[in-house]
Amino acid sequence: MNLIYAACAFLLALVFALAGVTRAGAWLIEWRNPPAGEFADIDGARIHYVHVPAPQNAELPPIVFIHGASANLRDQMLPIRPLLEGRAEMVFLDRPGFGWSGRGPGNNESPSAQANTIARLMDRLGIPKAVIVGHSFGGVITAAFGREHPDKTLGLVFLSPVSHPWPGGATAWYYRLTATPIIGWLFSETLAYPAGTLQMNSATACVFSPNKVPDFYVGNASIPLVLRPGAFRANAIDVAGLYDYALKAAPHYRDIKTPTIVISGDHDKVVYASIHSVGLVRDIPGAELIWVHNLGHKPDWIASDLVVGAIEKVGGKDVDLQVITKTVETRIAGDAYNEGQCPDITVPDAELAPT
Repeated sequence: MNLIYAACAFLLALVFALAGVTRAGAWLIEWRNPPAGEFADIDGARIHYVHVPAPQNAELPPIVFIHGASANLRDQMLPIRPLLEGRAEMVFLDRPGFGWSGRGPGNNESPSAQANTIARLMDRLGIPKAVIVGHSFGGVITAAFGREHPDKTLGLVFLSPVSHPWPGGATAWYYRLTATPIIGWLFSETLAYPAGTLQMNSATACVFSPNKVPDFYVGNASIPLVLRPGAFRANAIDVAGLYDYALKAAPHYRDIKTPTIVISGDHDKVVYASIHSVGLVRDIPGAELIWVHNLGHKPDWIASDLVVGAIEKVGGKDVDLQVITKTVETRIAGDAYNEGQCPDITVPDAELAPT
């Protein structure tokens, strides 16, 4: 019996120690990564955003950027803002629950709800219509925005998006675990920070592979913000609920009528490009797919010039995206970073596909 008490005492002490490490780590992350912009209360959610006002006689329409999973507004702002500064009004925001944005009182837990929050933020900033640019998980929110807010949508640009149900609907175990009540809370408050810290560099390398991770990317883009318990749970809830949402939403993508461009790499090791990117172009009338050879999951950083070209094209300019694509492909043709260290994802068996 004494042995049982000792084991319980040890486990309890370990839990408290890990919780203390997590709280100290979260404080340090926030100290190193302060807010970059302003805040607005949108239906009870405190949304953090950076608003770049339109210059006089702006040559491009307003642009709203939606980041992906595990990220924050800096992930798109750092590579793209310098290329468009002085040419367009821009809004970069932390999605609800990410970065410095709050989740809100029980809302913002679906792509549609987050699209509504973004629409409300546009209203607050006096932006009637915009080009919406979404990366990765931001793609499913971009599709929701285009479908549910057509009056506010001038064009859609998808970057390595996730958007459709995929065979089997599997996600990483830690997303499902963290999204589980009580157990998920305990996991995020104790183990997510130390484990995530140890895995962050290798995971980031595989997100970019076969391309090179930009120098100081993790720190400059404030990626560790996702390891704070609340942000980790928000991220897990988003990803764990994606399949069920996409299963219902995807049949309605045909209702999107706005100019649309999808940019995807043929070496993406994060999402099934042959399901999501191909599916969007199949389902959205008139959508254009730009395949980039030897590009991984990060066109916003590795093919920023192509992203800007796509924004220009849906914004009404005459742009030959194939010429820019060839330039990008020439630039990254020899990239083979972390090959053999990152698993190549393959589409699961067709018989597991949803009906």
